[in-house]
Amino acid sequence: MTTPNPLPTSLDAGQTAARLPYPQLVTELTRLLKDESVRVPQRVVQALPGGGSLFVMPALDARTAITKLITLTPANAGTGLPAIQGDVVVFDVITGRRRLMLDGPTVTARRTAAVSLLAAQKLAPNTRGPMLVVGAGVQGLAHLEAFAEGLGVRDFRITSRSHASAQALAWHAETLGLNARVVPDADVALADCPLAAICTPAGGVVLSALPRDDGFISAVGAFTPTMVELSAALCQYVAAQGDVFVDTADAVHEAGDLLQAGLDVARFATLGDVIRQDMKKPAGPVLFKSCGWAGWDLAAARAAG
Repeated sequence: MTTPNPLPTSLDAGQTAARLPYPQLVTELTRLLKDESVRVPQRVVQALPGGGSLFVMPALDARTAITKLITLTPANAGTGLPAIQGDVVVFDVITGRRRLMLDGPTVTARRTAAVSLLAAQKLAPNTRGPMLVVGAGVQGLAHLEAFAEGLGVRDFRITSRSHASAQALAWHAETLGLNARVVPDADVALADCPLAAICTPAGGVVLSALPRDDGFISAVGAFTPTMVELSAALCQYVAAQGDVFVDTADAVHEAGDLLQAGLDVARFATLGDVIRQDMKKPAGPVLFKSCGWAGWDLAAARAAG
């Protein structure tokens, strides 16, 4: 009698993605935000020679401990090398045994898009679309797929500093049976789009137009005080006329868009507040600022098994 082959302990990008379907990820994110055993130490970000950064991001619950080890190298843009590289190592808390090693960039892309999706499901006044995607890289692709799968959005507008990348994402969307077209100006397109995901390297403002009254914007690119994607006026407008939410309390010192707009980030509710308090959807425009958190990687590890 032969013994069945054990599940692989080291998963490549495709195997990692297969373990992380968006509906399952959203379910696990929701469970994690209600799990009182979760602990997430502050992440370490170490500058590297040449302008890159090394991220060390641990997290644990009563059964699982993880550490995400990734490098972010913005200079790789346009070279054929990925900007994000690394792994998520998953351990059993009781035995200390390594259970899995997941592809770090795939986890980062999918859990980030899933967090935006969960926020939109809970907070967006209008989830029908069209949806504007600013930035046609890995995060732009992940957000397009997540919102199509999780909210049923069928119509997308795509803009990027690289027209070729934007066109490639639009063609990909069409292979999924979606409607997508490249637009030259994000500010103009926002008037027709109640949903928007801003997914750029956050090297400068890419969106200045004010959102619709039923608008929802998820901004995921800026995760340090010096990074920015949104104009100060946009952030200030939503804070005054609508509602701003952040992914975690760490945004107090990480949310560059909000900090550079002079806003008191500590007063904004987190996604955990929304889930645990079962908050009702706001009536006006919503800005969701996501900075990243190892807890999201822990949720992905739990979903992956």
